[in-house]
Amino acid sequence: MITKPKGTIDITGSDSLLWEYVNSVVSTMMATYNYEYIRTPIFEASELYHRSVGESSDIVKKETYDFKDKGDRNLTLRPEGTAGVVRSYLENKEYASPDVKKYYYNGTMYRYERPQAGRLREFTQFGVEVLGSDDPIIDAEVISLQYKILEALHISNLQVNINTLGDEESRIKYRDALVKYLEPHLDLLCDDCKERFKTNPLRILDCKVDAESPILKKAPKTIDYLTKDAKERFTTVLKYLDLLEVDYEVNPKIVRGLDYYDHTVFEIVSLDSDETRQSVLGGGGRYNKLIKELGGKDNYGIGFACGVDRIIALLKEIDLYQNVKKEIDCYVMYVSEEEKLNALPIVQNLRLNGVVVETNNLNKGLKGQFNEADRLDAKFLIILNNEDLKLGLVNVKDNHTKEEVKIDISEIVDYIISNL
Repeated sequence: MITKPKGTIDITGSDSLLWEYVNSVVSTMMATYNYEYIRTPIFEASELYHRSVGESSDIVKKETYDFKDKGDRNLTLRPEGTAGVVRSYLENKEYASPDVKKYYYNGTMYRYERPQAGRLREFTQFGVEVLGSDDPIIDAEVISLQYKILEALHISNLQVNINTLGDEESRIKYRDALVKYLEPHLDLLCDDCKERFKTNPLRILDCKVDAESPILKKAPKTIDYLTKDAKERFTTVLKYLDLLEVDYEVNPKIVRGLDYYDHTVFEIVSLDSDETRQSVLGGGGRYNKLIKELGGKDNYGIGFACGVDRIIALLKEIDLYQNVKKEIDCYVMYVSEEEKLNALPIVQNLRLNGVVVETNNLNKGLKGQFNEADRLDAKFLIILNNEDLKLGLVNVKDNHTKEEVKIDISEIVDYIISNL
């Protein structure tokens, strides 16, 4: 028997209902905030990710799915959403628009890492990218949007962990201070951190192996090396978050795992989640240098990504899935061939008018159909019989109140719709 690849999942049954629920909330909220849906390829030129994500990132060094196609081109399965959106923005000359571009995506990503709770090799993220504005109000809007989507999914006790990496001058000052501090302690850090020290020392602060090390806990903080302008900008972002009623905590350990971030960086966590699972539901930050690095002119960008797989796991943990179930408006019942011929157009007309309908697909008797309708929790039963059909009537039963009425067959659609 052929089985699915390691690190992937099938989405079926009650899980598929949760996925549909999450996706519907996301798309509704994105429309309300006036974000435009964008879909980029699942694979791109390897150079896109190796340049934008950064060669010092674990994603590029250890986790990307790289391959050559039949034309000997180097391609990579999409490991994250930002680079592809920025590439599309530049390739399609969206920068020529006088408006700030607000995109959202919802799709699969691929990283070759050890599968565990909250971490799969094929996983789904939704996220946003806002290109063309450096106003701190956009930082606050992006963070608030992520926060409010999770609230709309009935996830409570959320907290945004936020930090700033500052502008270029701030980053240089902080990097020098961090290198000076870490150098005497390198032997006490993991092998990955020793390598990161040579390429991108800030990434050491994001290490999961040494996260509780006293060395990292006592490391210099980015916020202490900010220029005046960078500090004022961060203070403004926090002020806007207060106005938007977003619960946050300034956390100097937040640096994010990708190399393209500057200024605002953040993660959003569920304080109710099981400690054995990943509690970080998503995160992001500002990347004002990335557009130029990918061949464009100096411009501004900020975004976030949220893990749908982790959200689903949390929704199941808090038993929300009990309230997310497939509802059937109507079950159309028949037994004879003549009843079946009358049932088909009724089912079709109801469905074309937005009514969720199921019918007898297995030649069941009436008892079996009643049982199926109960399992599907159908609100109405439309019960066809030859005697009523001769008079142009159908029998309709409210499966919850048990009341029954006979309706003219030509009025059945209007009756069902008006009583749903």
